[in-house]
Amino acid sequence: MKLMFRTRRPNVLISTTGFLLTWLGLACLAANGAPPVIHGAIDENKLVTLAGNLRPEVTPANDLGQASEDLSLNHMMLQLERSPDSEQALEKFIADLHNPQSPNFHKWLSAADFGRSYGLADSDIQTVTGWLESEGFVVNSVYPSRMLIDFSGTAGQVRRAFHTAIHNLNVNGVHHIANFSNPQIPEALAPAVAGVVSLNDFRPKKMIRPKYTFDFEGETTWAVVPADLATIYDFNPLFAKGITGAGQTIVVIEDTDLYTSENWTVFRSTFGLSQYTSGSLVTTHPAPPSGADNCIDPGVNGDDGEAILDAEWASAAAPGAAIVVGSCADTATYGLFIAIQNLVNSSNPPPIISLSYGYCEPANGAASNASINSIYQQAVAEGISMFVSAGDEGAASCDADAITATHGINISAFASTQYNVAVGGTDFGDTYNNTNSQYWSNTNSASYGSALSYIPEIPWNGSCAGMLVSTYLGFSTPYGPDGLCNSSMAAEYGLEEVVAGSGGPSNCATGAPAILGVASGSCKGYAKPSWQTGLSGIPNDGVRDIPDVSMFASNGLWGHYAIMCYSDVENGGSPCFGDPSNWTGVGGTSIASPVMAGVQALVDQSTGDRQGNPNYVYYPLAAAVPSVFHPVTQGDMDVNCGGNQNCYGTVGTVDYGRDGRIYGTTYDGALSVSSTSFSSAYAAGNASWNFATGIGSVDVDKLVENWGKK
Repeated sequence: MKLMFRTRRPNVLISTTGFLLTWLGLACLAANGAPPVIHGAIDENKLVTLAGNLRPEVTPANDLGQASEDLSLNHMMLQLERSPDSEQALEKFIADLHNPQSPNFHKWLSAADFGRSYGLADSDIQTVTGWLESEGFVVNSVYPSRMLIDFSGTAGQVRRAFHTAIHNLNVNGVHHIANFSNPQIPEALAPAVAGVVSLNDFRPKKMIRPKYTFDFEGETTWAVVPADLATIYDFNPLFAKGITGAGQTIVVIEDTDLYTSENWTVFRSTFGLSQYTSGSLVTTHPAPPSGADNCIDPGVNGDDGEAILDAEWASAAAPGAAIVVGSCADTATYGLFIAIQNLVNSSNPPPIISLSYGYCEPANGAASNASINSIYQQAVAEGISMFVSAGDEGAASCDADAITATHGINISAFASTQYNVAVGGTDFGDTYNNTNSQYWSNTNSASYGSALSYIPEIPWNGSCAGMLVSTYLGFSTPYGPDGLCNSSMAAEYGLEEVVAGSGGPSNCATGAPAILGVASGSCKGYAKPSWQTGLSGIPNDGVRDIPDVSMFASNGLWGHYAIMCYSDVENGGSPCFGDPSNWTGVGGTSIASPVMAGVQALVDQSTGDRQGNPNYVYYPLAAAVPSVFHPVTQGDMDVNCGGNQNCYGTVGTVDYGRDGRIYGTTYDGALSVSSTSFSSAYAAGNASWNFATGIGSVDVDKLVENWGKK
């Protein structure tokens, strides 16, 4: 028997071998009861465009011409799409999973159950995989979720099947590849296909920041160690009761191996954590449930500082927990999400996952955004708690690592779904308020701690656009020709960079930007989650707003930063011996996310159950028992900007390229909700919730004590 599909090449046949291989993979999946969404015959003359899937770097100036037709693109991911009715039913079910009054409360699904209940119908998957094979692709596997297909092929096959050529690019001297137009697929497949997750090799930004090299004159520094974390955020009463994360597993997602696991061991022994003997560390490269292995060992590749930071500070918050470094190399798909997909679709998914990378919504692309939303959604249905760094660029996530923000207000697609906890960043306000002596001892404990109590917090902000640092240095405004950002002091104190804990509204989770890399055109944000309510300060904007909570993330502007043991000297580390103050100093929401994952391990140990999405508890608990959270009311997380995309106070000549970047002479302004008057993006202010820090930071003992009491 041969199965026939209509294509642009009349009467192209799918071989019996390819058909049987596809169904051998599907045979491992139980029959699905979802009604089919594909009804028409495939006609290659009737195509639809999958808009919103162009990188901002795809410009004529960067173009080096079409890539070789033989270029291998291994382990691409085709994200599928369920019907609106099925999507609505799933959202209702997830709400019931988190509702103590529902008979489905905490009746978590397995990956197979999820696929049976909410994946695509057998006939739809057969049609899609058959079409891929007819185009010459190898279908490696269909995930148990029945929402994702792993397939491989060449650039030539991509060009013919998806009607987009892969081009070579030169971006600031670095070679990249990317699709040069939006993909197209046959119209008949459109109800079932969200898009190809990635047709480029641009990679996410890690949320680790090195310690500042400049300090205010005469400033003392207070390096934060695990003992300080435990004192400031009230972990110690739980540790004393044996609530240490014992029996719990936290997976930190990476795209690299550790430089050496010995760093984690030295960190724990130096800072008094090795007494919690149930704590452990392993590295895994999680394989998919079936088919060709798409999780390749990435080796040590320069991102190992991020990996050890995540592992060490997750362990600082939950010293009795098992820490797992889950890492995969990048293929045609981000290695980070290969690891997450394989873990979530496994037969034994972890209860807690932390991710400290990001990419802004407009640049990440509609298909990739849909895939992230889909896998987090599945994770929550399985009871997994997803913690994601909100970002290190204030409300300008498309300007990560930039000197000046030019793409307006936008947030990380990795953190903006309703199914994850977005973790923002704070600093301590004692230096600004001249109250250091109230909160820090002049001597260290045996485990090097010196914090005396909770320290009132401000948003983490290392940009010259921050009002607190501007005022502290004698400037009336941060922006304009007379502002801090345009003074010699900005360079003197290392403030000429887009650096701050991130927050803001989702504004380009779907749709296609009219200006690449800018929330514009048909861009729309994720809808406001049902649980993001009940607190003053939450805007009535109809969209998902982040962060949810925040924790310490400073890299030293006000004298506070975290210490880690990281001995990879070639990639910014330092030897881990002697006085720990000489070890590597860091900041970033890369600290905050694994710490909150560690906090969740304490909650899970205390309750004896995995908890799914903690936001269902955080928000009502903040309303009912406000003392569980520390409000942040002073300061902002504003960053410096240029041009007219959500920027106020810019002076000079501004010319824009197609990529949205400025090519001209300008004075820095400050990121603003309005471009005609200054409205900071964003200030702390409100005591219940704000864009700078969300609900605020956590009193961990009170959180565990009051969990479920709402």
